[in-house]
Amino acid sequence: MQWRTIYRKEMLEYWRNFSWIWVPIVFIILAIMDPITSYYLPIIIDNVGGLPEGASVEIPEVNPADALMMSLSEFSMFGVLVIIFITMGLIAGERKSGVAELILVKPVHYATYISSKWAAKLTLVLTSYIIGLFASWYYVNLLFGNIAFSALVQTIGFYGLWFVLVLTITVFFSCLFKSPGVVLGSTIGTLLLMFSIYNIFSHVLTWFPNSLSSHIREMLQTGSVPNALWGTSFITVGSSLILLIVAYVIFQKKEVA
Repeated sequence: MQWRTIYRKEMLEYWRNFSWIWVPIVFIILAIMDPITSYYLPIIIDNVGGLPEGASVEIPEVNPADALMMSLSEFSMFGVLVIIFITMGLIAGERKSGVAELILVKPVHYATYISSKWAAKLTLVLTSYIIGLFASWYYVNLLFGNIAFSALVQTIGFYGLWFVLVLTITVFFSCLFKSPGVVLGSTIGTLLLMFSIYNIFSHVLTWFPNSLSSHIREMLQTGSVPNALWGTSFITVGSSLILLIVAYVIFQKKEVA
């Protein structure tokens, strides 16, 4: 009962602050921006006067799989930043303002408090992400060629795990620190560290969470799910669960102290 109450309160708050409007719109823009720009780039160049005399630019042909991956590339950069910005004060902000203490003295179990707020934010993020990717799929099919609906569903499921991990990392630091600014810096720093580790050891860390995109590309090109994608998904889900449990333990100790 307490879990559902907090979850519904969070969902209602997202309606009141228009998150259910602007977050999906942002994800739609991110999803369709690159595919549409890539398709109409030659026309845009011609309309602005073309290239200087003697200059030539060869624009590679984009296949449907690459076009859809453009959307995931935008999500990997700007979508991740949106998630961090809307999540960094999820718990840290309430701890700083004292709202968390008022809720927890009712009493509300620490695990209930954290998991319900995490689930509500995840609902907002994944719903927006799915809407955005459906918009991308529509334009990719329209402009570049057909991508099967089953391939889209697989892409949504597998890449959504990356957003789950990013949100969980942010919630973890939100439980650790009271300042949303510190949460922001810590989360971005962690993701940059993960990116650097993967770039250096990608030949060894084939199941590292950062490899999700490359495995999804292979899936879209071959039409079958590679074993490495299943392994990476397992590691990503496991890492998210561990972080969530550790966040609960740390948060409980800090609040009790």
